[in-house]
Amino acid sequence: MQKKNILYAQSGGVTSVINASAFGLINSALRTKEIDKIYAGIYGISGILEGKLIEINEQPTEKIQALRYTPSSAFGSCRRRLKEEDAESFKKLFQIFDEYKIGYFFYNGGNDSMDTAHKIDQYARTIGYDLKVFGIPKTIDNDLYGTDHSPGYGSAAKYLAISMLEASIDTRSMSKDSTKIFIMETMGRHAGWLAAATSLAKLNGDFGPHIILLPERFFDEDKFINKVKYEVEKNGYCTIAVSEGIRYKSGTFVSDMGFTDSFGNRQLGDAGRVVANIILTRLGLKVHVATPDYLQRSAGHIVSKTDNEEAIKVGEVALEMALSGISGFMVTINRVSDEPYQVQYGKVPLFEVANNTKYMPEEFITEDGYGVNEKFIKYAKPLISGESYPVYENGIPKYAHFSLRDKQK
Repeated sequence: MQKKNILYAQSGGVTSVINASAFGLINSALRTKEIDKIYAGIYGISGILEGKLIEINEQPTEKIQALRYTPSSAFGSCRRRLKEEDAESFKKLFQIFDEYKIGYFFYNGGNDSMDTAHKIDQYARTIGYDLKVFGIPKTIDNDLYGTDHSPGYGSAAKYLAISMLEASIDTRSMSKDSTKIFIMETMGRHAGWLAAATSLAKLNGDFGPHIILLPERFFDEDKFINKVKYEVEKNGYCTIAVSEGIRYKSGTFVSDMGFTDSFGNRQLGDAGRVVANIILTRLGLKVHVATPDYLQRSAGHIVSKTDNEEAIKVGEVALEMALSGISGFMVTINRVSDEPYQVQYGKVPLFEVANNTKYMPEEFITEDGYGVNEKFIKYAKPLISGESYPVYENGIPKYAHFSLRDKQK
């Protein structure tokens, strides 16, 4: 039997464990007799279309091993979605597949990435090209359909919970005659999973947050101000988590910047600052705002052990399923039980992931809409369990480094 080659690529916003999935896939493929060469696309589908591939088999073993602890995208990511009418791009892509004798394509990403993977799978079927396509889940937003949770979410949740805990303690200590309000703005355009994760700061003592603003609830300025006043009077201070995607009842985003991005999404920015200005104007209280931004998705120094292990596993399972002969699916993590925490791995059609969004369940949100309840805590707590520290050298983490600039064969 003629051996086939693998092409793996990363797409969309990064996470602190996306490279752990790359490691899971690559490490397993290196021991698999059916596989000849393993390639990684540089800068996702955008780089592949330019013929920018790196041959993993030629890389030092220690560099491959370091992938399991390296955050962000070691091979470069992209924000490009293939369109069905873009015939030239598909033709070019499959010319490259043919040139490199690619028999397996793995795309590591979120909703838009799964849409691209689905279109590639469909095109391969249409032209009769023997290609097995599999999606490997990734997103800190935790909004991928068909999976209990997504690799990347647990570590981002851990980072945000710890950051909120420490910032709440800081605010409490300064609240006598200085800062009364601390606001942390989290990512999350449509779903409030990340903002909700700050509630885990209360696991070892209730310092905050006192209010969580979720996209699943409309932002009512008057009710919000009354809630802030209540919490300040009760605690002497108030810490707040704000999801970037909160909206008014009209449907307008609170932080709408007035233009759209390359995917046609409204560009958002500074929701935390908008909320802070409302508090300052109406209550006259001193407010500090923090926006973790990229920090929450690339914090490799405090990765969840559960998240890291599951990220590796979905890479391994993707290879296993593809080698079994099936194509057009994304690997899923299916929860079996909370206590003890157990999961199984399955699959979901790519097109279902691409056309759906997983929102926060109503049963996770408190009655007043300004927080989450014990059901959410029970769901999220196992996902931040344990620590997976990288190797430290000279006092800082030592991460894998691959060249992203020149074409490599």
